[in-house]
Amino acid sequence: MDFKYTEEQLAVKEAARDFAQNVLKPGVIERDIHAKFPEEEAKELGALGFLGMMVDPKYGGGGMDTVSYVLAMEEISKVDASMAVCMSVCNSLVCWGLERFGTEEQKQKFLAPIARGEKIGAFCLSEPEAGSDATSQRTTAIDMGDHYLLNGTKNWITNGSSASIYIVIAQTDKEKGHRGINAIIVERGMDGFIVGEKEDKMGIRGSDTHTLIFNDVKVPKENRIGEEGFGFKFAMQTLGGGRIGIASQAMGIAAGALDLAIAYSKERQTFGKEINKHQGIAFKLADMATQVQAARLMCLNAASLKDQGEDFAEAASMAKLYASDIAQTVTTEAVQIHGGYGYVREYEVERMMRDAKITQIYEGTSEIQKIVISRSILAD
Repeated sequence: MDFKYTEEQLAVKEAARDFAQNVLKPGVIERDIHAKFPEEEAKELGALGFLGMMVDPKYGGGGMDTVSYVLAMEEISKVDASMAVCMSVCNSLVCWGLERFGTEEQKQKFLAPIARGEKIGAFCLSEPEAGSDATSQRTTAIDMGDHYLLNGTKNWITNGSSASIYIVIAQTDKEKGHRGINAIIVERGMDGFIVGEKEDKMGIRGSDTHTLIFNDVKVPKENRIGEEGFGFKFAMQTLGGGRIGIASQAMGIAAGALDLAIAYSKERQTFGKEINKHQGIAFKLADMATQVQAARLMCLNAASLKDQGEDFAEAASMAKLYASDIAQTVTTEAVQIHGGYGYVREYEVERMMRDAKITQIYEGTSEIQKIVISRSILAD
């Protein structure tokens, strides 16, 4: 498969790189230290159209393809993985789900403000006892006639306190199993909706991750996405696209660490020559570059399949599985190449190593991706 970028795709990539290097990079270390969400930077990114890249222009989006999204995610992730996951959730989970399955009224009211960069969205699936298992939801949305009464807890929610629009997966009829699950839209400020304290995380510390609590929140019936009981299918289909975003994030983190390792290897000297002249370091860099390129091609392949309207679930899971694993490997090697300097914040690769770990966990752990892949390849 030949991936030759169009002029538009290259322009998107360049715009994302410019934003990452000139806007995100100057404060990224401080945001990591203080676990500060890049609020102003997120507004700027939204104003540039990067939070609704693939949304139809009639709803305020950029109307771009998924390949452009992968290219932009890579450039943002090279510098600030915390900003990248905010971007990924808005694009892959919230905007895509609303545009694909929402009513026209929902698209105008909820999708358009996110696509225009005026608001931020959140996707609420994980729970303390269920993780990302949509079939084991304990959060309930009881049918009260003209509204649902929402009760429960969601945790590990990206954009938890910065979002204004939340897509919540909840159980309406337990007897129906996965057919009794709904996806409903909750707005910030609804009575009984409480945002818990921010999580103190190892990596992506600038990402706005919170527990959300729902106490008798009245959600209008018109906020349900799809038909009654559609929530499970909504979650599964939406997460498939989300894996392309997280795979791209992981690949971008690895690519950023590789760039820093190459630059450092040209500056640092030992035994009278640059360290990249030593075969041990040169071989490490060769392996790292090969792994990053392989991950990049897997991300582009999944994106291309999605753009062509083909089944991309297997490709997305493979990309997510491989990219997240090599992100951990490449960032660890980048720290090793930097030696003692790699262990301090100033040289950035230690943050990238911490950030890389989460890509193996969210949007389904590596083990979940293997289940998805094995079911696909073993299907009759």
